[in-house]
Amino acid sequence: MSEFYQQFCKETFDADGNLIRFDPVVPEHFNFAYDVVDEIARQEPDRRAMLWTNVHGAERTFTFAEMKKYSDQAAGVLRAHGVGKGDAVMLVMGRHYQFWFAILACHKLGAVAIPGTHLLTKKDFVYRFQAASVKAIICLADGETAAQADLAMPECPTVTAKFIISGQRDGWIDFDGEMNTVEPLSERVLNTPDDPMLMYFTSGTTGYPKMVLHSFSYPIGHIITAKYWQCVVPDGLHLSVADTGWGKAVWGKLYGQWFMRAGVFVYDFDKFEPEKLLAVLEKYRITTFCAPPTIYRFFIKAGLENYDLSALQYATIAGEALNPEVFQQFKNLTGLSMMEGFGQTETTLTVFNIKGMTPKPGSMGKPSPQFDVSIIDEDGNPAAPGQTGEIVLRKRPGQCGLFSEYYRDPEKTAAVWEGGVYHTGDTAWMDEEGYFWYVGRTDDLIKSSGYRIGPFEIESVLMEHPAVLECAVTGVPDPVRGQLVKATIVLARGYAQSEELKKEIQYYVKKNTAPYKYPRVIEFVAELPKTISGKIRRTALRENNAQNKN
Repeated sequence: MSEFYQQFCKETFDADGNLIRFDPVVPEHFNFAYDVVDEIARQEPDRRAMLWTNVHGAERTFTFAEMKKYSDQAAGVLRAHGVGKGDAVMLVMGRHYQFWFAILACHKLGAVAIPGTHLLTKKDFVYRFQAASVKAIICLADGETAAQADLAMPECPTVTAKFIISGQRDGWIDFDGEMNTVEPLSERVLNTPDDPMLMYFTSGTTGYPKMVLHSFSYPIGHIITAKYWQCVVPDGLHLSVADTGWGKAVWGKLYGQWFMRAGVFVYDFDKFEPEKLLAVLEKYRITTFCAPPTIYRFFIKAGLENYDLSALQYATIAGEALNPEVFQQFKNLTGLSMMEGFGQTETTLTVFNIKGMTPKPGSMGKPSPQFDVSIIDEDGNPAAPGQTGEIVLRKRPGQCGLFSEYYRDPEKTAAVWEGGVYHTGDTAWMDEEGYFWYVGRTDDLIKSSGYRIGPFEIESVLMEHPAVLECAVTGVPDPVRGQLVKATIVLARGYAQSEELKKEIQYYVKKNTAPYKYPRVIEFVAELPKTISGKIRRTALRENNAQNKN
């Protein structure tokens, strides 16, 4: 079992033992739930799969045998309420452990799992339910999430089943209760590796979130994520700080880790408090850890040196640029180098610092041996060292880890794929030693505290406020969050700028979309810079932001 993952890939090494190529081996009917989780459960039923705890001190440990049992039960519940192969199931479950039962259940049924953040509002639900023809939703009882979903229901007739976890709500099916009464799934539902399995709504800047669709072969692409970047170990505990509504959750809380038979650690919290998270790292002897640089910054400010993190063997970062000072302070306090990595919702790990490399603070690392990665200029030619260009991936035969399509949007899919080349929309430059250095998006995506925020979603809410005539949302640099959301607003006639109006607009955005998206910075202007065709010149706004900062 120590080399369990190797049946799903072929690795090529150079004379010095460095990984230089990674090729997937995909069984005919590969399904992660059956072929990885259930198979480990068969061979090592008592192996720890997950240790879960929350801010109240509750604690649960699950073996692989229990993950098989509970996912079979969850699949039975979904099937009893009409969910089958190809049906879309939305999972809005926070960090509750039932998420793992549910997503594995979807895989077993051949249903398409659609994770979502618990911060969604009515408008977010309406768009997602309608765009993906969602058939069922499993939602946490905590907070107002289920209430927001209920508000969307009159506009979403495709949703025929609503399940609630860790509580009860009128009109919703008690998911936990039904797991104990409904007949569990007992026979394998066959799928092909190319069948749809997982979908994420990812924020863009020219429209509503795109639906990124992944097939059943996708999890194999995360073997390299866990083994060669996060460096998880079978008897260790890996913690990635991510809510299950975001793609980072399956990067660090599911696929790669369980291919490696490693324990996943889940800390269920709503509000990030660095002291509490540090205490958890210390108490549970976390061996490998992954988080955005913002988390590490807060750790240092909170007195990282006062906690015993001697069990920690490896630390990785992703989601935003790393400040060299934070890198050095963390290394001085722990002896560990933070190993940066880069990827997208559409991909698996694309560029990273592989174990054994000497990281350069601020660099993403080097291209993954799993992909053919390069940087090209505006003419499509290879960029010279030091020249900024777009990161692109050339598809290899039989490759895993790249998305299948933007669901129901062939135009957007075609726009990023050209002649077997995937255009990431991210720019970087490469130094003489082959290290990649991130520059920014070719579009205007904002990355704040690890969140990927699309301006269009915020602008569409802002434009509903009576005081807003025109607006543009951009990101402004921030030493703590990486970027802050900034709204540049032209006021409608009859309104005058004031601090009270700023607060009113900020509250309006918080109320009508996910709270993390609200503009922390608002500037009122007489007019927005535009092109001759009337398009807003975001470049000019970003330049103005930079000048004001200086």
